[in-house]
Amino acid sequence: MSSRPISAALATVASLVLVVSAVSAAAAAETTVTETRGDLPGGGRYVLFEPESWNGTLLTWSPGYGGGGGVPTGGPSEETVGWLIDQGYALAGAAAGSGWAVEDLLAAQPQVVEAATAELGEPEHVVAWGASMGGQVAVALMEQNPDVFDAALPLCGSIAGAIPMLNGSLDGTYALKLLLAPDDSRLELVDITDERARQAAFREVLDTAQQTPEGRARIALAATLAQMPTWSQVGTERPEPRDIAARQEQLYRIFMWGVVSPRQPLEQRAGGNFSWNTDVDYAAALRDSGEARLVRELYREAGLSLADDLEVLNAGERIAADPDAVAYMQRNATPVGDIDGPVLSLHESGDSAPVVQQAGTYADRVRGNGDAPLLRQAFVDRPGHCAYAGAEIAALVTALQERLDTGRWEDVALPRALNDIADRIAADSGLARGGSFVQFRSDDLLRPEREPERYAE
Repeated sequence: MSSRPISAALATVASLVLVVSAVSAAAAAETTVTETRGDLPGGGRYVLFEPESWNGTLLTWSPGYGGGGGVPTGGPSEETVGWLIDQGYALAGAAAGSGWAVEDLLAAQPQVVEAATAELGEPEHVVAWGASMGGQVAVALMEQNPDVFDAALPLCGSIAGAIPMLNGSLDGTYALKLLLAPDDSRLELVDITDERARQAAFREVLDTAQQTPEGRARIALAATLAQMPTWSQVGTERPEPRDIAARQEQLYRIFMWGVVSPRQPLEQRAGGNFSWNTDVDYAAALRDSGEARLVRELYREAGLSLADDLEVLNAGERIAADPDAVAYMQRNATPVGDIDGPVLSLHESGDSAPVVQQAGTYADRVRGNGDAPLLRQAFVDRPGHCAYAGAEIAALVTALQERLDTGRWEDVALPRALNDIADRIAADSGLARGGSFVQFRSDDLLRPEREPERYAE
């Protein structure tokens, strides 16, 4: 890392020494940590946890949707933060903005590193990490500030960007509205005027449709076009491949959370609508979805013509994006996959916000830039969003640290190695173990748009 000047605008810094208890299988250990909180020059607050014996690595945490609620944190949970401090990591985080606070965090986190450097001295390694929206921020920070951030650790992140994520959501809501309630003006697709009323209206239409075979088939089509997983519900068993009803039930239950995503706060940030479907062939999208057989079977049981419904979708009035809004979301942020340091991402196979296919599209972009050797992706095979156990996260940090120390991945990010690390950490520390890392190949997004010239008008 090169030295960086510290801004004189940092203010209201308060430090205190805390004693953090790290639970151990053998005995309780106590680690002294200095906690520093202060204001950032561009607005927002930061926190820094400095361990008594620092290992030279600084982890900078970006929160998920909501921007941290105004209170900065150093990681995803108190238990994980405590374990990391006990291992000698310095942790920092920012709370900047609210809602879709990507722009604020992209500006704030380099300032957090400046503040941390002033307190700690020059870090040997700086890692950008975060969950969900914060995972997207982490990879964008590394791309945009390669002189500040040496690596990225995105957890359950929309690492291919919000534009593909919300384009997928648009496809799902567009299909549901056209096939179930085409004249219901409450079902706003873009340019949202009342997010709460929109959500309530979609819920009403969805619940009514689920009561009939025809409605269930059309829900499955709409959810499939949005690439929702057929095992989406935490606490349920994976439906058998031939259990059509159970798989459709999973799509229905995830539809509101995964497809009818809050759009109004993002449009307010972007200054308009950044989604479009002007160039989509919905028959081709279904063929490429991997779930066409499920949809065809449900349509057969309902006595509906799938071809007729796809024709309705392809003939429907399309939606164009506002180029200025698209440009805003590109900047804040749609990662291009051009990286100079290691990235290790973590995903759940049954995630829906974002869908796991974000991993495949991001990997394609990294590969297209010739940077594939720098990227590793880890997966746990289960439904849910960001429901990682402490030992799972600790294993990822440990693996990335080894990559930074040695300059080589070797086998450290493979499922077997990650499981061994997580087992050891759980046994030694008392952190929850969670599930198993698995070999998994993510498909690509149906809507992987990145280049501005593809924004159809």
